Amino acid sequence: MAQVGEFKDISASAYQHSFGSMPSGTLYHGGARGDYSTETKSFDVDMRPELKGAFDIGFKALESTSGGAGTAGYAMVPIYVDPRIVDRTRKYTPLVELIPRVSNQGITADFNVITAKGGAVVAAEDAALAETNTTFDRQSTAIKYLYSVGRVTGQAMAAIPSYILQGLTPDGGATGAFSSTSAPNAKQLEVLIKTRDMRELEEELIVNGDTDSDANEFNGIIDIMAATNTVDKNTSALALGDIDTAIKNAFDDGGRPNLAVCSSGVYTDLMGLLTAKIGYLQATQTVFWGFTTIVLHTMVGDVPVIPSMFMSNVSGSKAIYFLDLSVVEMRVLQDLTYEDLAKTNDSSKFMLKIYEALIIKAPTFRSSITEISA
Repeated sequence: MAQVGEFKDISASAYQHSFGSMPSGTLYHGGARGDYSTETKSFDVDMRPELKGAFDIGFKALESTSGGAGTAGYAMVPIYVDPRIVDRTRKYTPLVELIPRVSNQGITADFNVITAKGGAVVAAEDAALAETNTTFDRQSTAIKYLYSVGRVTGQAMAAIPSYILQGLTPDGGATGAFSSTSAPNAKQLEVLIKTRDMRELEEELIVNGDTDSDANEFNGIIDIMAATNTVDKNTSALALGDIDTAIKNAFDDGGRPNLAVCSSGVYTDLMGLLTAKIGYLQATQTVFWGFTTIVLHTMVGDVPVIPSMFMSNVSGSKAIYFLDLSVVEMRVLQDLTYEDLAKTNDSSKFMLKIYEALIIKAPTFRSSITEISA
């Protein structure tokens, strides 16, 4: 019989509901045997004469494979399953945590921007003065809807014990390290996994969302920043001077980038360049709740670099984006929410949902370096 460890919290377990803390395998109803005791009883009949011949033949040694096929041929050996589960598909989701989240009432995120100022003038004493006009523009971004649906059968709830999701944290792991999370029953295990699915979808859309490809998505960083203050490498290698140019482009348009996002390939390119010119790299600087990363010294101050698992490492398609987080927001109508769905058969169905959209109020406040080669 497979044994996977004791339940840490089995309040929702069908076994616990019926049997409490009674050990598995306990005889609790004797039935036709008429024995309601857990004590071992002996027979009155002496079977030793009948068994004498068997003893005379001699015993065969008891081996791990004795007793039939069993599981993998080891019928007498119990299976001990590691209670820790490792998510081999995990992806870091730092932008979900680093981008400010702002509540948003309504199904669109609306805000005003100034697109032109009339300016101020100098004039002679008692000169005629004319007013100047400021131009405003209303921007509107539709809120989009993210879902993850799960279902757990009654049998799974009854049979599956507690597990620990090793290296998995529902809140995204912005610090760069995934902590372990306890799942006391099958449903909570599924909820945790679906929560991670939601965070990974958020991160994917923050980077690669494109309403032209899928109208249900919101536009992400790559789409919003297309052709704005871009240093196009045209499939050539990254150089440190490109960083200076990109930061200058944002600065000249009023931006003050304070975060850079790139693929892991560009991150390693930067490491190579900075090794040759250590002045660009501040040794082991800790930012964002313990996240230790490259920090670029630029004309607008220190800019930490965050590698993304959702950006391309294809030669000629690699890029790095410099963001001014003062104008970047996740507008949220409803944050991550759990809801039970209609019960079907002997199972429990649920969904997780988020209503949100990414907005960048001033696209010219940031810059990028694109089409970087290997």
